[in-house]
Amino acid sequence: MTATFRFSALAALLIVAATAHGQTATEIVAAADNVRNPNAAFRSTIRLTEYIHGRERDHDTLVVFSKEDPVTRQFRNLVQYAEPARDAGKRVLLDGRSLWFFDPASKQSVRISPQQRLIGQAAVGDVLTVNLAADYAATLLGTEKMADATRVERECWHLDLKAANDRAVYNHVEYWVEHGTFNPVKMKLYSDSGRLLKIAYFRNFAQRLGALRPIEQIIIDAVDTSLATTATLSDDAFQDVPDVWFQRDYLPRLDIK
Repeated sequence: MTATFRFSALAALLIVAATAHGQTATEIVAAADNVRNPNAAFRSTIRLTEYIHGRERDHDTLVVFSKEDPVTRQFRNLVQYAEPARDAGKRVLLDGRSLWFFDPASKQSVRISPQQRLIGQAAVGDVLTVNLAADYAATLLGTEKMADATRVERECWHLDLKAANDRAVYNHVEYWVEHGTFNPVKMKLYSDSGRLLKIAYFRNFAQRLGALRPIEQIIIDAVDTSLATTATLSDDAFQDVPDVWFQRDYLPRLDIK
């Protein structure tokens, strides 16, 4: 028996074992979505901090309002810039399908890509609240030990996600989810051409929005690992977000306190 055959056989057995216990790839991704996000409307403050060789270079602060669409199970998002002062009042809107950037100086909104850079390694799509199960077709590759952001080994499902619609931020994602807890551990994020762009880790799980959830994500450049950006969540609160907030035409009149 060749080594390749033994490896393939083992991988197949691991996948069968997982599905035998009722955990399909889609169910695993959906359960991890429930760890990351509540299903009620909420707001969070996100501080993005850019590091080079471990030293802080820059930071931005955003406030994100998120509300799940009960039909698509995907989130609509309104992102309000808070810091730096020169950007305060600028907004990004994900209304369900399209992504819009609004500048209060011009009162105009223009379409942008979710890959639009915010700061460091963080793109607009990295700060949006998303349910991966709604946007990706998932395949279970197997189970393996994976070191988390604190270098603690976790027993994880290894999943391959392929974009299932044009709302997906990345064309291809590798995803590691911890057994039992369904905590997200690590992601590899790929471009449309198949190039590895970023590696992301989830860390600092704490009580927020009614459950134990990650409050920080580390995004590392895949080519130059000395470049990293952290996205840290704070000031979380459930909030009834009016549907009109997610309408492009309403952006110039929106008054957020």
